[in-house]
Amino acid sequence: MNPKLIWYLKAQAGVLLLPAGLCLFGQAVINKGSDQPWFWLGAASLIVINTGLGLMIDSGLLRGYPGSRESS
Repeated sequence: MNPKLIWYLKAQAGVLLLPAGLCLFGQAVINKGSDQPWFWLGAASLIVINTGLGLMIDSGLLRGYPGSRESS
C-alpha cells in the first residue's frame, strides 16, 4: 500500500476515535448518575480514547506527513 494512504488512514481513524471515546465516556457518566450499569461502557470508552490518541501520535498528525517538509 501507498505510505501516504496508510498515514492518512491512521490519522483520520485517530481523529474519529477520540471524540467517539469521549461520547462513550459521557454516556458512562450519565449511566452512573442514574444508577444504571456503567463499568463496561466506561472501560470501552477509555480504550477507544487511548486508541485514538495513539493513532494520532503515531501518525504524527500535528507535524503533517512525515518527510513532506525539508529539514533545514
